[in-house]
Amino acid sequence: MRPVTVAVDAMGGDYAPKEIIKGALAAAKKCEHRLIVVGDEARISRYLRRASVPANFEVLHAAETIEMGENPAAAIRRKPDSSLVVAARLVREGRADAMVSAGSTGASMAVASLILGRAPGIDRPAIATIVPTVNGQCVLLDVGANVNSTVENLMQFAVMGMVYSRDVLGVKNPRIGLLSIGAEPGKGDDLVRATHKALRDSGLNFIGNVEGGPLFEGVADVVVCDGFVGNVALKVAEGVVKLLFRKTRDRLWGNPWYRLMLLGLAPGLRRLHKELDYAEYGGAPLLGVNGICIVCHGSSEARAITNAIHVAIRAHQNDIIGRISRCLTMVEAPPEPVPVSG
Repeated sequence: MRPVTVAVDAMGGDYAPKEIIKGALAAAKKCEHRLIVVGDEARISRYLRRASVPANFEVLHAAETIEMGENPAAAIRRKPDSSLVVAARLVREGRADAMVSAGSTGASMAVASLILGRAPGIDRPAIATIVPTVNGQCVLLDVGANVNSTVENLMQFAVMGMVYSRDVLGVKNPRIGLLSIGAEPGKGDDLVRATHKALRDSGLNFIGNVEGGPLFEGVADVVVCDGFVGNVALKVAEGVVKLLFRKTRDRLWGNPWYRLMLLGLAPGLRRLHKELDYAEYGGAPLLGVNGICIVCHGSSEARAITNAIHVAIRAHQNDIIGRISRCLTMVEAPPEPVPVSG
């Protein structure tokens, strides 16, 4: 199997370029795959002066940076030599097999859609994220790429999530659920009810509606939803995790006896924190574009970037784009668009 080439946007993210470079260096030292770090060469070089740089790590200069607050479409037009745009062009031109960025999610989506284009058979790309559950993990999509999705969009999300769960995460015959306000088929708005019927008749391993609580109990391997709903669900979950760890620290650390107890529990608490930490899962793949694009959390540090690079490599090695396109043709879709009111 030939080495995979990953283009890494060095200038995107809250801790760029330092943490991006550290993460890319760590990944390069652990594998034989090739990394092209794209960004301001002078700034990047400062962090490489005292580092041991392996032969599979190279820097490609890009003079511009798309900042977090910029309008994505306007920034792409104004800054054709930005690190994010250059990384996407490397993938489109075949000089890289995948790209990774911790920059603006909106800009990453816009760049991937405009430069890479949509994958065959896909109407709208979706951002998929890995959600930890009591007995493993679940692919949740879409978590922010789309609002006002249609039944056909959610059907395609289901196929993309199924392929990612099966071929990247190694889940045999993934169980697919539909995020809703109740487990019964009649629960939810018009979109959810119509999608439930379409998924039920699709031939996929559809288990029915999944509520917010059971989502984290591991009842499904893939859960599908509109991007607005998915983004809110994800942000609420992240907030609850932070709240629990903060409350635990504040309530228990001030008492000497409790502090001794916490010291004894420290190894287990560290393992728990690792399981719930987004950095452990790297980044979220933007599925449905004609190239592999991994979108990282804006506050990603080195470990998250390293893991995101590994995710990109596995996605390419498993031919995610080709497998999604092939699976779309095998799924029985509704014979005509399902009407959804309002």
